[in-house]
Amino acid sequence: MFKKVLVANRGEIALRIIRACREMGIATVAIYSECDANALHVKFADEAVCVGPPSALKSYLNIPNVLSAADITGADAVHPGYGFLAENQQFARLTADHGMTFIGPSPETLATFGDKLTAKAAARKADLPLIPGSTGEVPDLETAIKVANEVGYPIMLKAAAGGGGKGMRVVEDDEGLKAVFAITAAESQAAFASSALFIERFLKAPRHIEVQVAGDGRGGARHFGERDCSLQRRNQKLVEEAPALGLTDEVRAGLRKAALGIVASTSYRTVGTVEFLVEGDEFFFLEVNPRIQVEHPVTEEVTGVDLVQLQIRLAAGEEFDFDQSEVSIKGHAIEVRINAEHPRTFAPSPGRITGFHLPGGPGVRIDCAVHDHAIVQPYYDSLIGKLIVYANSREEAIARMRRALAESVVEGVETSIPLHRELISAPFFANLSFHTRFLEKWISERYG
Repeated sequence: MFKKVLVANRGEIALRIIRACREMGIATVAIYSECDANALHVKFADEAVCVGPPSALKSYLNIPNVLSAADITGADAVHPGYGFLAENQQFARLTADHGMTFIGPSPETLATFGDKLTAKAAARKADLPLIPGSTGEVPDLETAIKVANEVGYPIMLKAAAGGGGKGMRVVEDDEGLKAVFAITAAESQAAFASSALFIERFLKAPRHIEVQVAGDGRGGARHFGERDCSLQRRNQKLVEEAPALGLTDEVRAGLRKAALGIVASTSYRTVGTVEFLVEGDEFFFLEVNPRIQVEHPVTEEVTGVDLVQLQIRLAAGEEFDFDQSEVSIKGHAIEVRINAEHPRTFAPSPGRITGFHLPGGPGVRIDCAVHDHAIVQPYYDSLIGKLIVYANSREEAIARMRRALAESVVEGVETSIPLHRELISAPFFANLSFHTRFLEKWISERYG
């Protein structure tokens, strides 16, 4: 097992990793930018190294500085968390070149799943169902129009190297495709250093269901059930829950089998998520997220498995010490993301927190790295914490989340808490009558 892990991240996920390491008897090193010197992940790590000024490009994304911090502190492994360098194959390769273990997939696996076209090719090879569309890149507008007409409008135009809900557009007809093709390619080049685009059939009302998985790198695979992440705005998740209810037994079994299949066939090593779109009794492969995810706590709550510790053990070369039959799913968990942003306009709201109280009581978990008088920095993602509740049933979990949100106080900055209070209390949420495009329309009709 590792003796010292450098945590190449910040905020709540850095603190989550530090906690997991401490329980395992592993020393930790935090990195921080100049503006994060007083952050909680810095305070709770065993050591801390400043890696640059506030700009993420000059600090948390500065590979030479991050690896230098690992070298000088004698770390024998690096955990990237999510975001920043978590899916950077160059960083994974250089970490290994420096004699340290990257707690995540191999560089080759990151290359496969970091590009949506190669990920689809891997899924096709593993016999996963794919959304009808182009079999590869559409290199020019003429090809794109031909493929779009074969697939049938409306279609989704996507950046091959895209992620996080970016680099995608719904197109209704040839004229619309002509208007956005070059723009989307240029935006993709600017954001992802690749202008490659592809086309998929547009699903009008799908649910976003993901299967939590883990692989040992030797073909061994385990799943930990499904999560429903359908409540999204601009393809960004706001609410997640486990298990995903409302699926037929056949669809649920198919999702799990498909997820295990792609993990085993790609010699995947680490935890991760295989994501699908489900519409009616059909499901289609969407992508693989080869890392720990923001919403992992809901799976931990219903399975009792510490996914971060499992990730560390797999990176250390350990084998699974449990069979698939030993993974049981009990109760129901819901997570809401507390973002520092206006609850209606979603504009970022950085600043100093002047009043702070988060809830407690039975079945309430807080993954958060801010506190009273902490400064929410303008340089990074607006996520400041996650509120997770667990109960015996979905109905009880909803009631518990309503109670927990009523107790939640964050003053000095705008947050998404008021929006979550409305969402959790809405009839559509209780009735499971929503899909990935539902929330955009609901917000537009409610607030204009």
